Amino acid sequence: MDKVKAKKHLGQHFLNDENIAKNIADALTLEGYNKVIEIGPGMGVLTKYMLEKPIETWVIEIDTESVEYLAAHYLKLSNKIISEDFLKYDMTKIFGDEQYAIIGNFPYNISTQIVFKALENRDKVKEFAGMFQKEVAERICEPKGSKAYGILSVLTQAFYDTEYLFTVSETVFTPPPKVKSGVMRMKRKENYKLPCNEKLFFNVVKTAFNQRRKTLRNSLKSFNLSEDFRADEFLNLRPEQVSVEDFIMLTQKIEANGI
Repeated sequence: MDKVKAKKHLGQHFLNDENIAKNIADALTLEGYNKVIEIGPGMGVLTKYMLEKPIETWVIEIDTESVEYLAAHYLKLSNKIISEDFLKYDMTKIFGDEQYAIIGNFPYNISTQIVFKALENRDKVKEFAGMFQKEVAERICEPKGSKAYGILSVLTQAFYDTEYLFTVSETVFTPPPKVKSGVMRMKRKENYKLPCNEKLFFNVVKTAFNQRRKTLRNSLKSFNLSEDFRADEFLNLRPEQVSVEDFIMLTQKIEANGI
């Protein structure tokens, strides 16, 4: 098999710039773990640079044609190719309770879902780096106060230090996507356990941003805030004006209200 044909329904756009692939691989610090899973390796343009690193690299790929290509061309991946859907796969099957990192040129149609799955497994996912649609990468790293700041920004930044690394042109892919790409890195915080009910925190953030044009006083009505708390001037803010730390404080107050 010479090459894998990109499949539109899988959102495949194969990177063909070696320097960019190497720079993405170099985005991981390799600190605090010795295993990494690459999602959607395709023909292995990024994989080859991961295999050069002093770390155990696994790949997970849903496209059977790509799996055959990888098995034929990367003998170092022997027994480390998982032919599954990452979103449905239980990573403890290969990593158990060990810490690991995630890397990839992520299919844009499921990239946000990949981030949310990483967040669900944040106690194991020490680091996360890769390429997204530019707007998604920016949103993950966006500070409060901008229109792009939203659910994804707050939830990732609550547990990880996020950094937008560089932008990638459409021209370095086959076939070229219709949008620019961005590479970012998330490093899990030392104190990533929140000082509040984490499930409630997720709920508060999502509820607030689902009605982002409303003030917190109006968007969070369903939490039955006490009369004293409803009078708080802080609730005049809209969600994009609220920092991660303030969302944690807000969750603590709602929790104290007996929700």
